[in-house]
Amino acid sequence: QVRLVESGGGLVQPGGSLRLSCSVSGSIFRIYTMGWYRQAPGKERDLVAAITSGGSTEYADSVKGRFAISRDNAKKTVYLQMNSLKPEDTAVYYCKVQVKVHLIGDPNDYWGQGTQVTVSS
Repeated sequence: QVRLVESGGGLVQPGGSLRLSCSVSGSIFRIYTMGWYRQAPGKERDLVAAITSGGSTEYADSVKGRFAISRDNAKKTVYLQMNSLKPEDTAVYYCKVQVKVHLIGDPNDYWGQGTQVTVSS
């Protein structure tokens, strides 16, 4: 089975920074797109940033210029560097990865357990 472990959330003041990490383990043939989503109370889960296996990135408009996604393929880990944090960034952040566990077959999506990010003074 595929397992995702997230870390790095917490409480930070407005203008501060946090770095989230998501490590993937288990029976893995190949990892494709890795991404971060967030869900605030009473709202839907939305894409924050994603990175393909080739390194192409995509960001939500609300985080462009403040957040940066990266990945370390050798460590099977994706990162989200969050700078200039705002109270509206407060949410539970989830990691999602597309993983193929066998040579034959389609990749499936796997989600992490979520990590709370709270931006408040």
